[in-house]
Amino acid sequence: MVSLAASLVLSISSAVAADPAALAQTLQMKTALDYAQKIEPEIIREQRRVCEIAAPTFQEEKRGLEFQRIFESLGLKNVRIDAAGNVIGERPGKAAHPNLLIAAHLDTVFPEFVGLKTAQEGNIIKGPGIGDDCRGLAVLIGIVRSLNEARIETAGTLTFTANVGEEGLGDLKGVKHLFNESLKGKIDSFISIDGTGLRITRIGVGSYRYRLAYKGPGGHSFGAFGNANPVHAMGRAIAKISDIDVPDHPKTTFNVGRIGGGTSVNSIAFESWAEVDMRSSDPRSLNALDEKFKSAAHRALNEENARWKDKGKIAVELKMLGNRPAGETPESAPIVKTALAVSKALGFESGVGEGSTDSNYPMSLNIPAITIGGGGRGEGAHSPEESFDITGSWKGTQRAILLAVALVN
Repeated sequence: MVSLAASLVLSISSAVAADPAALAQTLQMKTALDYAQKIEPEIIREQRRVCEIAAPTFQEEKRGLEFQRIFESLGLKNVRIDAAGNVIGERPGKAAHPNLLIAAHLDTVFPEFVGLKTAQEGNIIKGPGIGDDCRGLAVLIGIVRSLNEARIETAGTLTFTANVGEEGLGDLKGVKHLFNESLKGKIDSFISIDGTGLRITRIGVGSYRYRLAYKGPGGHSFGAFGNANPVHAMGRAIAKISDIDVPDHPKTTFNVGRIGGGTSVNSIAFESWAEVDMRSSDPRSLNALDEKFKSAAHRALNEENARWKDKGKIAVELKMLGNRPAGETPESAPIVKTALAVSKALGFESGVGEGSTDSNYPMSLNIPAITIGGGGRGEGAHSPEESFDITGSWKGTQRAILLAVALVN
């Protein structure tokens, strides 16, 4: 006998689902979309609540445990936390495939000691991480609640993850583990919900990150004068890096973001270091910049040693801190065309562009992937003054719902 609960689950024909405009007019989907708008105040409260749980990159455990509880309470199946710390839950369809992985990242750029209390004045919520990516995490909740309310059964499977390691030196640790280990070979397409607005990202800006260091014997600034100086070498290197020519199209960038070294004003440093970030959406341009950067680092070394005739000779070390691959989902790909059609069906236009997100990794594996904003409007991302305007924010959840169902039918 079919249970009452099972009999209330409604399925949508693949023919209708292939057309987002037609899908949006079905009774089941109207119910889901209306419900998403209705519960938006509750979703906003959840957004603020989870945002006040500290989750610096590499320290996402507390927030992850809370999302494990949330996923279980939403009725997702096979809820677990994998070896990397990603929280995974499944909403099975009639078949295991197509299997769409929908992600939002747990981690923030803020250390644990930064105050995470949120505050709301009118339609504006302020708080570190409130948009990036607490909004994405909240939308995950809104999607599942709305699909459950409408009792929608999909043809394929929806897999949800609150993943670790998207920000900074996390180096996409979470999604790399998902695609290489815990969900290897199981995912057909990927959506990251990252940040705010209604933009679609189909081009992944790749990045290389290095720690550049010069090391030598050091010494007293007067007594050991004439020894090669790691700080002076770093000055030479930074000057050379700043003079590197890069193309405007595709946009290719570099930045010396942090520097350090030395022990006192009257000491020749025994070490100096810098952290360098280089980016481009074009792998060839990024690799060309990488070679120029390494050349600059070694020329600075040779010049500093030659200046002092190899007295107190110094050495250079280059350590890669991050490798975020560049990638692209073609504009003609069904996932991009469907996302644009979904936005149009809901009455708004979505800009399409490039960015550096969790989608970079599946793009590099030739798995169809895009990143979408979670709605609303954000300002000041990665700053303590980050804010989120909730005006019309439910549109982000509605788009994610309609897109998810369209892609797995």
